[in-house]
Amino acid sequence: MRDDDKRARDNEVRTEDLEPYVALRYIARLFKVLAVLMLVMLIGEVVTGIVTSGVAAFMTLLGEATRLLVLAGLLWAGGDITILLIDAGHDLRVARILLGRINAAMHEREEREKNR
Repeated sequence: MRDDDKRARDNEVRTEDLEPYVALRYIARLFKVLAVLMLVMLIGEVVTGIVTSGVAAFMTLLGEATRLLVLAGLLWAGGDITILLIDAGHDLRVARILLGRINAAMHEREEREKNR
């Protein structure tokens, strides 16, 4: 074990290896909140359009609604992709930790075999 390792035992995991991706979580939340706000804006726009222009604004509102729904869907998907990136990062960290443990066990085994 190295001097800068900050572990009490070899089989413990350093706290740096378990730190969450805080910034990515905020970005995921931001994307999802923006998607919900876009839907609220869509509802407000449809209500305002129907109240002010009636059925005559239907075609314009349909185009705007489609555009806002697609944009909100893309923002929501961006939040989901960000969460997927967080999960992939955790999987990568776990693989790195396990590979390090396997490497350490192999070196210990070699040392034991040399000392026989």
